Amino acid sequence: MKAQANGIELEYEDYGAKDAPPVLLIMGLGAQLTLWPMPMVDELVARGYRVIRYDNRDIGLSTKLDDEPAPAITAIVTALMMGSKPDVPYLLSDMADDAVGLLDALDIDKAHIMGASMGGMIAQMVAALYPTRVLSLTSIMSTTGNPSLPAATAEAMAVLTTRPDGSDEAAIVAHGIKIEKVIGSPGYPADETALTERVLRDFRRMYYPTGFARQMAAIVASGDRREALKGITAPTMVIHGADDPLVPLAGGRDTAATIPGAKIVEIAGMGHNLPEVLIGQVLDAFEEVAKAPATA
Repeated sequence: MKAQANGIELEYEDYGAKDAPPVLLIMGLGAQLTLWPMPMVDELVARGYRVIRYDNRDIGLSTKLDDEPAPAITAIVTALMMGSKPDVPYLLSDMADDAVGLLDALDIDKAHIMGASMGGMIAQMVAALYPTRVLSLTSIMSTTGNPSLPAATAEAMAVLTTRPDGSDEAAIVAHGIKIEKVIGSPGYPADETALTERVLRDFRRMYYPTGFARQMAAIVASGDRREALKGITAPTMVIHGADDPLVPLAGGRDTAATIPGAKIVEIAGMGHNLPEVLIGQVLDAFEEVAKAPATA
C-alpha cells in the first residue's frame, strides 16, 4: 500500500486491528521494511497492537530522490568541522517528518515508535520533534551522533560500504551473507538457507544502492543530536546488543544516558540485527515502556 506523506510517497504495510494501539516500525540504513521479521510483526499483533512497517524515502518501494546526487561524505564532514551547513538532500529530521506524515495519512493521532539502527535515530527525532504524537519510544541498536563515541569496527564499516562484486543475484546474495556474518549476532548465527532466501527476496523486491548513499549522508550531516534528545518526554526503552560491531554498545548507553528517564536492556550475544530467537525479549522490553503512562 502507498500513502502520500510529507510531499512524497511511502510504501507501507498495516497489520492488526485498526482500533488497537499502533506501533510504527522504522527500519535502518539501506534497509527495506521487510527487514522487520514477520514473526516480530505477528507477535506484536498477538499482543494486541496494530503494526505499521514502511519503506523510508530512497529505499524499497517508496519515493526515490533520483534528481539528487549522492553527496560526498568527506565534504559533509568538512562542512561540519567548519561550522557550516552541509549540502545534502535531506536530514534525519526530514525522515522523521516522513514518519509523522505517514501517521497523518493513516489518521493516527499517537503511536508507539520503534526504530532500528538509522531507524532508531529517526524514531528519536520523531519523539524529540513531535512529543504529542508519541506514546513511547523504543530505540534499537542505535546511537546519538555523539562524535566522541567509539566507531564501528574497521571490518564492519568496510563490509557495509563496499559494493558487491557484481549486480547479478549470485553476487548480491554472496555480499548479503558476508554482511550478516560480519555485523550479525555472534551468539545467534543466522541459518544460511533462510538468510539466502531473505537477501534474494529483498533484492528482487528492490535494489537501489544510490539511496543508501543519500541516507548515509543524512546520518553524517545530522551530526550530534544529543541536545534534541534531551527534550524527549516519551517513556523510552533502549535495546542494544552487547556484541554490536557496527554501532558499539556505547552508542546505546549514550542514548539511554541522554534521554531523560530512559531504560536500557543490553543483550549478550546480539550484534547488529534482530535474530528471531530474541523477538520475545525485545518485545518484553518494548512493553515495559509501551504500557507505562505517557508524560506528554
